[in-house]
This record gives sequence, C-alpha cells and structure tokens, in this order.
Amino acid sequence: MTVSPQVSAPSVAPPSRLERFFDSDIWASFRRSRLTMAAATLTLVFLFLAVLAGVLAPQNPFDPAQLELLNSRLPPIWEAEGQAPFLLGTDEQGRDILSAILYGLRISLLVGFLGVAFSATLGIGLGLIAGYFGGLADALIMRVADVQLTFPAILIALLIDGVVKSVLGSDLDAGTILAVLVFSIGLSFWVQYARTVRGSVLVEKSKDYVAAAKLIGLPAPVILIKHILPNVTGPVLVIATINLALAIITEATLSFLGTGMPETMPSLGTLIRIGNNYLFSGEWWIVAFPGIALATLVLAINLVGDWLRDALNPKLR
Repeated sequence: MTVSPQVSAPSVAPPSRLERFFDSDIWASFRRSRLTMAAATLTLVFLFLAVLAGVLAPQNPFDPAQLELLNSRLPPIWEAEGQAPFLLGTDEQGRDILSAILYGLRISLLVGFLGVAFSATLGIGLGLIAGYFGGLADALIMRVADVQLTFPAILIALLIDGVVKSVLGSDLDAGTILAVLVFSIGLSFWVQYARTVRGSVLVEKSKDYVAAAKLIGLPAPVILIKHILPNVTGPVLVIATINLALAIITEATLSFLGTGMPETMPSLGTLIRIGNNYLFSGEWWIVAFPGIALATLVLAINLVGDWLRDALNPKLR
C-alpha cells in the first residue's frame, strides 16, 4: 500500500503593523473625513515648510548681513510699491515677511513639540506613580494638580518664566530663552496627563495581566512601563495633539507680551507683536500674514485632535 505524502499548506506571514493600521477602523474613519484629511495635510505642509525653511526662504531673517533698511516696510508684491523678491512685503528691519514666517514656524513648532514632550513625560510619570502606588504619593501629586488647575495655564507660564529669568537674569541668549519657554510651557500642561493617566492606571492595575506580572516577580517599574503604559496611550495621544496647539498659542502669547523669543530670533508670536506696533500706521501686512499663519496652523492641529479624540473613543465606533 502506497502512502501519498502530505502536502502542507503554505504558511502565510502575519500582517505587519503598517498593514494592520491600514485595515483598522481608525484609518477608515480618517479616510471618511475629508475635513480631517485636509487638516492633516495642512499640518504636514507647515511641518515641511518649517523643516526646510533654510532652503525655501528667500532670505535668512536672522542674518543681519542680508538685511537692508532701505527695504523696510515694503508692501506685498501685488501692491503698487511692492518689490521682488519680497512676496509678502517687509518689516521695519527690512526682513522679508515670508522668510520670517517660515523661520518663525520652525521656532513655534519647536517650542510646541518640546513643551508637549516635556509636559507629557512629567505628567505620565506622575500619573503612573499616583495611580499605581496610591497612598501619600497619590494624595500629594493630586493636591498639587488641583492647586495648579485653579490658575490659567498662561498665568502659570508667565510666573515660571518670570521666576526663571529673575534667577538667571534678563539678559539671556536666544537658546536659553527657548529652553525657559519649553520649561514654563511644560510645567503648565502636565496636570491633564497626570489626571488622565492616573484614572486609567486605577482601572488597569486591577486586571489579571497586572496580577500575573506581580505573581512572577516583575518589579513595579517594568509593570508600569511595559504592561500598563501601552494600554493608556490612547487618551494621552489625544491630549498631546490638542496640547500641541495650546503650547503654540501659549508661546505666541508669551512672545506677544514681550517675555518670549527676542526680535533677533522671532517666533510667530514675536512677529505679531512687532507688526502690531505698525498696524495703525498702514503697514497691515507685518501683522496680518504672521497672524493668518498662526491661526491656520492652530486650527489645523485642533481639527486633527478633535478627529483623533472621536476616533479613539470606543463609544462612538
């Protein structure tokens, strides 16, 4: 009797993470929303312009050798007195407004991303500690959070910025001022992360996988980082997206009030503050175009954040 050899079915490779993402409900929700796709595209365009500002900008507004006072306060190129290559006109120092916006975008986004990263790291860490260990640590962290919630974020940022500058001195270079802005903005927004993560940890730590991890002797930091943290990243991602827009607005407000980036290294907020001084003298373009750029950027990020909040909400699926 002849036994025919069995032919095994060809093994199918499991789908990659990218393939699983494109098959997920989140990607389907993203494709269904044209407004979200337009906002995400606009946000990526702003990021692209900020990263390549040194290549795309007609002028380096930070280089005094490229500035000419004879070109100051020129209107946009479509006006009667407009001159090439100043497409959007110039400011009082002869800086090309378009170039200043591109470089200002870089600074505003840099402060926003670093501020969100700092606040998220601080808030997530404190939220994990408060939710997992409880007791005195939980009470202390949450009471500090409750006290900070009684003050507006911009007031906290102004207070921290003023204290740091009083300690270090007011005559600081642009790099130090940027670090102070990131520090003050980061300390202004950590509370939302801490409260959200703490609530999620209180739910997750009572589940079986945490009990199993404790049973096999895993230390608390490993349980928190490797097992609990991946299950609380959804709400954190939503908060981070929305807080990115808030951080950019906060930086612009601080710069507009004169406590942010200096005029030699202007962000969008600094450009708006400079242009506001010449608004009633007829040079409207100095404040209008940076203001439009800031409003468009913040609106695009907020639209993406609103979609992400709804997409990650299981009750709305």
